[in-house]
Amino acid sequence: MSLTTVNENLETATKMKTLLLICAGLLFIGLIDLPIGYYTLLRIVVTFGSVAVVVTGYEEGLSFWVITFGLIAILFNPFIPIYLNDKSAWMPIDIIGGIIFVIKSFTIKQK
Repeated sequence: MSLTTVNENLETATKMKTLLLICAGLLFIGLIDLPIGYYTLLRIVVTFGSVAVVVTGYEEGLSFWVITFGLIAILFNPFIPIYLNDKSAWMPIDIIGGIIFVIKSFTIKQK
């Protein structure tokens, strides 16, 4: 494996970790009462991060992470949104989702 390939893999892993930690942070920030525009942005970013995990993870086959982030992508998708109409119903989902994103960010390894 060449040095260029190693650097590219490290850069890709770093970008993925950053994206996942941003998603986690946005989910935790979403616990406070914010304008609806924030939650629309949250849906877009979390869906994007989830799909990124699914796409990169599916290359290695179906796994726990692919299924979990596939479900998160469905739950948070901005195109056909799921409305629970109660902030208290979303709070545990945001907490669990944030924790899942943090855990996944620590499992990413350089190839």
